[in-house]
Amino acid sequence: MGDKKIRVLIAKPGLDGHDRGAKIIARSLRDAGMEVIYTGLRRTPQQIVNAALQEDVDVVAISILSGAHNHLLPKIASLLKENGADNILVTAGGVIPEKDFAFLEENGIRGIFTPGTPTNQVVDFIRANVKQ
Repeated sequence: MGDKKIRVLIAKPGLDGHDRGAKIIARSLRDAGMEVIYTGLRRTPQQIVNAALQEDVDVVAISILSGAHNHLLPKIASLLKENGADNILVTAGGVIPEKDFAFLEENGIRGIFTPGTPTNQVVDFIRANVKQ
């Protein structure tokens, strides 16, 4: 049977129209042996949470460039909690100012990755923080 693969949902909330970074991360996670589900562009927090629950994922990796991270990311984390899924690791990547990291971490975001972060750091963080 072997180890269960880590399942990661890559999500693009809000009005972001660019997903190059999300696709690069998706490919890196897949190459590292994880199962990756990509929601596509412009998803609402509720759509993202519904997909996470439906797909029984271990991680929700949110890619955000729009500047709405302080609104959208805590909403996703709180909806997961409301649905009894606060065991799901929530990470974020994109254009997120360092001054917002503490607020996001207090609101359920466990890993924050900015542009230029080597993809292996994301892979290592997920492996270290998902209980298998």
